[in-house]
Amino acid sequence: MIQETQRTSFDYATRQSGTRRVCHLTTVHPRHDTRILLKECRTLAKAGYDVHLIVGDGQGDTVIDRIHIHDIGAKPDSRIKRMCIQPKRALEKILALRPDIVHFHDPELIPVGLLLRIQGKVVFYDIHEDVPQTILSKDYIPNLLRKPIAWLIERVENLACRWFSALMPATPAIAKRFTTLNPNNVVVQNFPLLEEMVPAIEIAWNQRSCSVAYVGGIAINRGIREMVEAMGFLPARLNARLKLAGNFSPVSDRDEVVRLPGWNRTEELGFLDRSKIAGLLGSVRGGVVLFHPLPNHIAAQPNKLFEYMSAGIPVIASDFPLWRQIIESAGCGLLVNPLDPKAIARSIEYVLTHPKEAEDMGRRGREAVEKCYNWENESRKLLTLYTF
Repeated sequence: MIQETQRTSFDYATRQSGTRRVCHLTTVHPRHDTRILLKECRTLAKAGYDVHLIVGDGQGDTVIDRIHIHDIGAKPDSRIKRMCIQPKRALEKILALRPDIVHFHDPELIPVGLLLRIQGKVVFYDIHEDVPQTILSKDYIPNLLRKPIAWLIERVENLACRWFSALMPATPAIAKRFTTLNPNNVVVQNFPLLEEMVPAIEIAWNQRSCSVAYVGGIAINRGIREMVEAMGFLPARLNARLKLAGNFSPVSDRDEVVRLPGWNRTEELGFLDRSKIAGLLGSVRGGVVLFHPLPNHIAAQPNKLFEYMSAGIPVIASDFPLWRQIIESAGCGLLVNPLDPKAIARSIEYVLTHPKEAEDMGRRGREAVEKCYNWENESRKLLTLYTF
């Protein structure tokens, strides 16, 4: 439960004696970002830190669960303007707040982090993704420019990371690149909160709808075309449904997908808050995560994979080596070629027509989360980093 209190101003100078002020900073992510707000900031606030989060969304200042939210204004209408304007605004706000620790989350804020280090601030860089690999898959960047831009960003990031107080990669794969660059390299993985994906009302397996769910950003390179095509290959007698919780990005991808034969078996639910996602996952018989085999996907650890496991439903996932290791070791799902709609359809049909096996896979996934893949374990690494 998030408790929010509106405020129009903050006393930047006043804090309890001995309380360390922490400032998290993002100009890209939303204020309710799961990793930043619900996990990291909330963990620090519960541990007694004076926590502030700087965002740029135009929604105003507020307080959420004792976390002070500072809005530096809505994002400009282009990436270039955002990368030029928002960091300057963020730096001004940080200087007013006078934090003991600055923890930033976006590569475009590296110059801000370096300026603060020059001033003697403790600065942590939270590395959510392998940015150079991600650049190679960005459709809005012309093909001929992707490799040069990725090369340049990697060199800049590598050089800058030597100077930060600590790095906090979100996965071991990301951390490998920085091992020799900064000795303070602490992997804090984005695993689910143990109780977050437990629905308020539990639905027995045999009473669940004959459906599977996909949660998160919807895009061609995240497998939406193959998911919908797979639904078209399922037997009509199943009356199976694919439930989408999220928005298309880019929106133009939707125009292509709605013309596919399986779209009439697909339900668009739009963006759902965390409690509604838990309810959705508690009402279906499987979760799909079918990212295409792109450089930034193969070694990724998508939140949805572990959220499906946490919700106790079987996972139908792309057959990548890392994902195979996770899913096979837990015995929690099926692996499939993400570019083969017929193979995807066979996997969906299996979990829908083998209820005992599907329920057992879901149970084993939940057990793996309780034992290993949970934020409660990761939060201890975060708190240890903060007690330098």
